[in-house]
Amino acid sequence: MSENLANEQRLLQMQDLQDRLIEQRQEISATPAEGSAGGGAIKVSMQADGTVLGVAINADVVNSGDVGLLEELVTVAFRDVLKECGNTQAVAIARLNPLTLPGQGG
Repeated sequence: MSENLANEQRLLQMQDLQDRLIEQRQEISATPAEGSAGGGAIKVSMQADGTVLGVAINADVVNSGDVGLLEELVTVAFRDVLKECGNTQAVAIARLNPLTLPGQGG
């Protein structure tokens, strides 16, 4: 019977971990992130789950006529915001610490 109890306890621990993972995903989805380039000339807004909310481009950059510069600035702004999203996700996942399941001293 103790094996059944151990299996039941493991199942409850896994369900708890799954619930916490769902909570972290919801938190990630609700966390805004912003990246920028060119001293703020280009701004990209996203949710930390990678959903793009918007792109803002300063008119001065467009009026410069340098399409290559504009493309590079947009690329850099996206890289910047994606890095922030990755950091947010890493922090959220680290909170789960699957190496220390409930009931194992953690």
